[in-house]
Amino acid sequence: MNQYHFETRMEVRDYECDIEGIVNNAQYIHYCEHTRHLFLKQCGLSFAEMHQKGVDAVVARMQLQYKVPLRPDDEFISRLRLEKEGLKYVFHQDIFRASDEQLCFRGKIELVCLVNGRLGQSEDYDRAFEKYIR
Repeated sequence: MNQYHFETRMEVRDYECDIEGIVNNAQYIHYCEHTRHLFLKQCGLSFAEMHQKGVDAVVARMQLQYKVPLRPDDEFISRLRLEKEGLKYVFHQDIFRASDEQLCFRGKIELVCLVNGRLGQSEDYDRAFEKYIR
């Protein structure tokens, strides 16, 4: 996991696949979002608590690359690495099939914080991510 800051394992469920028997492309976005939420929890952050404080992290841009399809019952590893560029938190997220470490998906997801509805800096997020965004 050397270049990554976090990883989690998941398994493809049948209902996530399309008629071709492969994971529907939109499902990879859900996998990435779930991975980011687990990473936030590890960093001591809660989306719900941050929202109550008036701070919402929202997706501003996504670049997605589909490499090799996942299929029903495949176990996979979702990994992420975090950077900060100005106000943006940039999550580099890769999904690998667990059986052979084949890269299946690569995403670059940029988030920004809305503080009381306005684009801004979040000290809470910066503090929680400090060791990753130095």
